[in-house]
Amino acid sequence: MVTPSLSSSSHVFRDMFNVVHIDEKWFYLSRSSKRYYLVPGENEPLRACKSKKFITKVIFLAAVARPRYDTSGNEVFSGKIGIFPLTPLEPAKRSSKNRVAGTMETKPILSVTKDVTRAWLIEKVLPAIRAKWPQGHSGPIFIQQDNAKPHISVNDSEFLEASSQEGFDIRLRFQPPNSPDLNVLDLEILKVRGGNEYRIPHIGKGRLEREGNLPPQIECDQNLIDEMHFVTEM
Repeated sequence: MVTPSLSSSSHVFRDMFNVVHIDEKWFYLSRSSKRYYLVPGENEPLRACKSKKFITKVIFLAAVARPRYDTSGNEVFSGKIGIFPLTPLEPAKRSSKNRVAGTMETKPILSVTKDVTRAWLIEKVLPAIRAKWPQGHSGPIFIQQDNAKPHISVNDSEFLEASSQEGFDIRLRFQPPNSPDLNVLDLEILKVRGGNEYRIPHIGKGRLEREGNLPPQIECDQNLIDEMHFVTEM
């Protein structure tokens, strides 16, 4: 994500305006124990499950991009592509006191596979990107994913066919192997080679933004890049 600079010894991180970051997160529908404060006469909240040892989990897929602003500082694109629960609808097989057979029920996905990932990318993420992406954009849009096993290949034929529709050029991209989960403001961690002596400096982003001087890209010293290359090659 670093772009070499020809005019100085410091490089800059790419602006990443054309990158959509996706990731999954599991959530429990409830906890085995919770505390409630009730007023006199108030009924306790209804909580029911088959067993407290097997509380249902639901996985969500989130997709975000970098927000954009016009020259006056007004937000023109929030960067919020969407949050999609991986919960398909299935007809009930049998009748019960709660519903009749055939009623569509929301079911959690207990195991995420490549087929599930492919379906949600094609049916949920791609349409959301096309609907919300700022007009006038040119060039490819990259969907950045980590190296989890359920993620599909960047050359997946079904995804490539769906991603090139309506004039868009949307591509998948994997995170580099063994890449630390850092952002561009964590350069101090690299300077101390991953030790706990780092101190994240305050660059005054709020003040710079109010003054209209907030840089769209952060610089990175060439010496630090060379040193990290040397460490990783050892």
